[in-house]
Amino acid sequence: MKKTKTILLALLLFFTSAAVSAQVTLIPMDEAQSDHLKAYGIAFKALEMGKKVEWLLNYRAGSFVIDSDPEIARLCLIRGVTAMEITSADLADIYRTIDVENMERVVLEKVPAIAVYSPKNVEPWDDAVTLALSYADIKYSLIWDEEVISGALDDYDWLHLHHEDFTGQYGKFYANFHNQLWYRQEVEANESLARKLGFRKVSEMKLEVAKTIKDYVRRGGFLFSMCSAPETIDIALAAEGVDICPREFDGDPADPDAQQRLDYSQTLAFENFRIVLDPLLYRHSDIDTYPERMVRFPTLENDYFLLFEFSAKLDPVPTMLVQDHVGMVKGFMGQTTAFRRSHLKKYVTILGTVEGFDEVRYIHGNFGRGTFTFLSGHDPEDYQHMVEDPPTDLTLHKNSPGYRLILNNVLFPAAKKKERKT
Repeated sequence: MKKTKTILLALLLFFTSAAVSAQVTLIPMDEAQSDHLKAYGIAFKALEMGKKVEWLLNYRAGSFVIDSDPEIARLCLIRGVTAMEITSADLADIYRTIDVENMERVVLEKVPAIAVYSPKNVEPWDDAVTLALSYADIKYSLIWDEEVISGALDDYDWLHLHHEDFTGQYGKFYANFHNQLWYRQEVEANESLARKLGFRKVSEMKLEVAKTIKDYVRRGGFLFSMCSAPETIDIALAAEGVDICPREFDGDPADPDAQQRLDYSQTLAFENFRIVLDPLLYRHSDIDTYPERMVRFPTLENDYFLLFEFSAKLDPVPTMLVQDHVGMVKGFMGQTTAFRRSHLKKYVTILGTVEGFDEVRYIHGNFGRGTFTFLSGHDPEDYQHMVEDPPTDLTLHKNSPGYRLILNNVLFPAAKKKERKT
């Protein structure tokens, strides 16, 4: 009996020692991280491998903990991602810190199916989200109007919209570019597709796409949108049944009472805005604070926006979306550079703002069972990205705070969340 007890005690000590020394991989996301953007790709790869992944909100700027695996260690080394092996005792200490600080643990439980809404024809500008996804080695699919209208969104958890004009006005590029080959090809491609799908006008086709995307969110989809897409999708939704396109875009004049006939109850994020009907003005509406913001921000040196700090335990969703190693992000321009605060619907959560000005840069909201997140501007690392400028080389911006905001949104659908009532 004494010998049996001794053996049992030895086994207990062995397994206890093994448990204490068991290791997990910590991927820090503070200033110690050598490549913040590729770190998100490592988290995705771990999920694909069936590994347990935790997102430690507000702990070292949103670090990740992953079950140790030789392949994960190899990938971190190859991709230049800072990672460290820690014991279960170290992890317990981290958990205790999280318990008492404004921090939270979020389990990532699935690999989201990702779609990017992008045309088949080559456009004379790049897309920051596809650049980020490619750099981080995160898989995505490209879809366009025909796929959206035919129901393809049912196959995806997350959808990105970027530099797109859902009003049928081709980005309001008419004044400067209507004689350019790329512009004429875009008009021809859109008009041809509209006819193929049975629409009289491109604006009618784009409205149907906008309504389908809105319903996708209502049914539980995650929508992320940048640049002109957040502005134009809400304009299109508000203008259902109203011709807001001048003759230059669709061959007939806009409704002279278009402004008065807008229905703001149909929009996702914005209300009480005024549309711009002049085809020669490079603006869609006063949702965008340009051009008056140029008086306040004449150069990039003083153009920044602040990220809000949320309660990680009470508000984990907005906390996820603002995870970053800085609290102040440098601004960047786009066709829609910034959103006017006074045009936001009351239920919209502001994630990033410019203090002392009627301007916000980053917002989030719930609609039905899904969510939408809008980030203004075109490219976080190219202050004034112009038509036909070369794509941003992310190897030069591995630690970009602005690109981190994009990848927070890509990772967001992977998080385990409580069901919301419709």
